[in-house]
Parts: sequence; C-alpha cells; structure tokens
Amino acid sequence: MNVLVTGAAGYIGSHAIKGLRAAGHRVVALDNLSRGHRAAVPTDVPFVEADVRDSAHVQAVLEEERIECVMHFAAFAYVGESVDKPLMYYDNNTGGTLGLLKAVAASACRRFVFSSTCATYGEPQEMPIREETPQSPVNPYGASKLLSERMLRDLGRALPGFSCALLRYFNVAGVAADGTLGEHHDPETHLVPVILQAALGQRDKVVVFGQDYATPDGTCIRDYVHVEDLVEAHVRVMEALAPGDLRIYNLGVGRGHSVMEILEAARAVVGANRFRVEIGARRPGDPPALYADAGKIARELGWKAARTDIAATIDSAWRWFQAHPRGYPG
Repeated sequence: MNVLVTGAAGYIGSHAIKGLRAAGHRVVALDNLSRGHRAAVPTDVPFVEADVRDSAHVQAVLEEERIECVMHFAAFAYVGESVDKPLMYYDNNTGGTLGLLKAVAASACRRFVFSSTCATYGEPQEMPIREETPQSPVNPYGASKLLSERMLRDLGRALPGFSCALLRYFNVAGVAADGTLGEHHDPETHLVPVILQAALGQRDKVVVFGQDYATPDGTCIRDYVHVEDLVEAHVRVMEALAPGDLRIYNLGVGRGHSVMEILEAARAVVGANRFRVEIGARRPGDPPALYADAGKIARELGWKAARTDIAATIDSAWRWFQAHPRGYPG
C-alpha cells in the first residue's frame, strides 16, 4: 500500500515509517520540520517538506504518489503549552487536520488513520478508560484532537467509501530496538527523556509536577505504551480498514505507572544517584490518572502491547540517549 505519513520527522511518525516499511508498504514522508528532524527520516524515503494546512500542495502529493492511506501524526502535543497558547493548538492541530482532509476529499485516497489521544477523555470518573467513556477534554490539546475526530466522523458520513481509524494514545515511550531511531523533542517535556537528560547532566533536576493528587503516592498515573507496539497497532488497523469503516481504539498497556514508579524504574536502569528530583506545583490541565482498557483492539484485531516491562523500555531509551546525547543533528 502507498502510505503518506504526516509528521514523519517526529518521534512517532519516524517510527511509523520504519514499521510500515518492515510490513512491506511504500511510504512517502511529509513534515514542515517545525519540530521534527529531517535526520529521523531515511534518505531513501521520498520526503516532502510541506504543511498539512496547505491543501493544494498535499492534494498534489496524494495524486502524484497515488496515496492509498494517510497516517496523520502531525500535531503539537504539549498539554501545558496548549493551555498557554490555545489558538496555536487549534490552528495547527484542528486546522491541520481540516487542511489535510480537504486534500483527501479532493483526491482518490479513501483510507485515513488518525493519531488521537487519551486527552480527549479529560478526567474520567472510572478507570480503566474504554472507548465508550465520555469525551470531555480539560485542556486545549485534547479539545483540538477531539474536534479533529468529529471532522473525521462527519467526513465518513458524507464521503462514499471513506474509512478511518481514531487511535487514542496513552503515554508513548521507548525507542527502536535496533537503536536506529530515538526520541528528540525541543523543548522536552516527556517524563522518560527528561529523566535521561538529567542523568546525562543536560538538566540539573527532574521536576515532579504535583504530589498531592488522589493517587496512592500522590503523583499522576499514566499508561506507558512502547512506541514499537504503537506502530504495530497502526499497521494492523490500516490493513484491516474496509470501505466505510469507522474504527476507534485505545492504544495502551492497560495499567498505569505513577511518576514515582517511573523514577524508581529509571534509577534501577541509570543508577540511583544519577539525577536529582524536585517536587513542584501541579501542571495546568493534568488529570490525576489515565490508563486504558485496550481490550477492544485485542478482541477485534488481535493486537496487544508486548513490550510491557517499563524498566526495559527505559533501558532501550537510555542506550539511545547515551549514543546520541545531542539527539538528531540539525
């Protein structure tokens, strides 16, 4: 299948390219490089530097490359930043999806896999979170993704043969097992790479954002799914889509780890005294606990997260960070 990957130079997009190619698909990469890294995309993969909001440009790519499926990863994904700059998130995330869908609707491409988020659920009253859990986001990031989901649902009703999957991620961690790809954000806010940067001396401490939540140790609980498991789910869902399908799946492990548990696992990997921890104030828009019921995709497609040892996930990332202390070049 010919697949256009948007946000291809980002963390998940670059791993998706690797997974798609391993599964025998042909990939075209698209990224505006506002936050991605050209070096994360193999040189033998066709690369288009463009913004998904440029519908005419994207439509031309879809037609020239005979794209059969779009995997849409291009988005800003910082909760705190979205609270500070909500319009930027609606413009880039929701507006980006709108621009991309205009191009898709005008082309022959009728298959779409969307990178959504558990942030669309907000602060659910019950755990684990099921796909039927009411969606009530508490930050603009989650809201921007929920609006994109609604556009996809509506397009599916209006466009004959259009099929899409809404894949709601929980926290993504880890890197490619062969060491060829890693995780490099600027600024970095994800917990595991923040810890590893501190262990490398690139930051003076790890700040825990709140220890007064209604959780066993007072810190936020999240479901950490390995990026390679996540990509395998995308490929399986894409291959299963039939004309007119709407598939909605949670992608997670099905249990949560608190921030303190992640810190302890990291100490076991990098050394107990390699980084300093400071307790800070809560971060706006952070729910106390989010973890998945991922049973639906297991029942329907046989996918289940396989890389569930959080220490092993941290260890793989630690090896990459040691080998690439400055991340990707450029």
